[in-house]
Formats: sequence, structure tokens, C-alpha cells
Amino acid sequence: MQLNLLEKTELKIYGLELKAANLTVVAAAVAKVLAIPSGKVLVVDVRDDHICLDLLAKTIDIRQIAGKEKAILAAVGKVNGVEITPGAYVDSAGILGLIGGSEEEAAGIVARAEAMGSEIERAVLGRAIIFATGFEVAKGMIEDTNSPYLIGVLVEQGYRAEFGGILEDNAEIIAHRLRDAADRGFGLVITTGGVGAEDKDFSIEALTKVDPAAVTPWIVKFQAGTGRHVKDGVRIGVGGCGPTTFVSLPGPNDEVVVAGAALRRHCMAGPVDRQSLAADIAAILREKLRHKKWHH
Repeated sequence: MQLNLLEKTELKIYGLELKAANLTVVAAAVAKVLAIPSGKVLVVDVRDDHICLDLLAKTIDIRQIAGKEKAILAAVGKVNGVEITPGAYVDSAGILGLIGGSEEEAAGIVARAEAMGSEIERAVLGRAIIFATGFEVAKGMIEDTNSPYLIGVLVEQGYRAEFGGILEDNAEIIAHRLRDAADRGFGLVITTGGVGAEDKDFSIEALTKVDPAAVTPWIVKFQAGTGRHVKDGVRIGVGGCGPTTFVSLPGPNDEVVVAGAALRRHCMAGPVDRQSLAADIAAILREKLRHKKWHH
């Protein structure tokens, strides 16, 4: 279970006697115990009665730190020029305070934390939020038929689903709202609209700002610069941040409805196979557009 250190990244080791000790080696010994890359732990201060180390990390797994005091002291004591006195101990604030305590206590803490983490993840994965995009929706020029439809689909799939509002046609704003939804504990975040090739379409650009590794398959390709097309074509997107999955769907309601079949197959208020979901949505929409073109 990953824990946020909340800027409390220092630990102090009291009860050391140093004589020509190599501080880089001391830091490396601590890093090895905590299973952190050696360059991510630094000795930042040396005093008569203690040394202070800093962890260059924002998060850490609870299993890396809980009950590690004895192991840290033993590892540091093996460094040339370092002697551990009988009263030596490790002092740290915040989450790093879990370093203290016995191995038995640490095992209990880890077990409780992992159980709590699993419960939290299950709760997150069962929550969904849907956003519409586009000035035409925001101004009431057209009805948002997508959001009620998707909420209905997801409720059938076991989600607690809600409408998140209408997003402005702006990549930075959309990206901010995606991150905010993830921070608020939604496991599935869907946007409709803004995936086209026009200069007002920014949903895919916003998604890749949040997740540069997002899967964004093409639905149809155009030649940029022809007609209203300023981009090479239309894409959908599926990405993620931790347990949260983001899905960027088109705006036309008939396309959202057929994409609902993929959501039913892959989204069941649990972990989502993002690659498979993206491929399934893309295949459905390509077939839909082929039929549209044939009828046209």
C-alpha cells in the first residue's frame, strides 16, 4: 500500500559515534534496508548526537518502512567508521514514524493497512462520474442525452454514477477536472464530445496531459487542413491514474449508445482492462462509421 509522505521525508539516527565515516555509504545502507534506490537517500546534516537523512520520495510502500528501526541500525553499524551505542534509535515524523516499533507490531500495521487499502480501492472502483463537453451543450443549444444514458448503463453495471457537469472546450481545464475526479475517489471517469478533428476538440489532448501513456486509437483519419479538419482525424481515448480509468467518447448520441456495449463488457465496478476497452470501443465505432458512410 503506497502512502503519501506529505513532505515529512526526514529521519534522524541518534546514538552514533562517527570516525571518518563515509556518509554516502551510510545513506546507501539505509536506502538498501528501505528498498529505495541509493541515490534517493541523502545524509543532509551531521550533529554531535545524531545524523539526519532525507528521502527523495513523495510516496512509499508501508512494507518498506514499518518496523525497520533495528534493521537500519544494524546496517549502519556495519559501515566503516560508524559505531552504534546501546541507546541508539531512529526518530522520524509523519508516516516515517512507522519505522519504529517491533516486527510483530509492524506486521499487524501492514495487515490492517492493506485491508483498509483494499476496502478503499473497492469503494473507488465502484464510483463513476460523467462529464459532457462543448459550448453547444453549455449554452443549451442541444440537449445532453449522453450523460443520462451513460449513468443508466453504469448503474446497471453496479456503479454509483453521477453527472459531473459540462466542461469547457479547453485542454487544461478538462485535464484539471479529470485529475480532480481521480483525487475525489472516482474509479471511472467518462467524457463525451471533444474527440474530433476540429479546433474546438480537446478531450484527447486533455487525457494525454493526465496520462501520457493513454491508449488513443484512431476511429477515422482525415487530411489535416481540409475543410474544418485541423487535426488528422477522430480518436477515442482510455487512460488512467492509479485505480481511476478515464474514457473519452465521441459526442454524437448514436455513437455513445453503441459504445455502451463495450462499457457493459469491460466496466463492472471493478478493475478495467484499459487496452481491451479502448480496442473494443474503437472497433465498434469504426464499424458504426463504415455503415454511416455506406448509407451516405
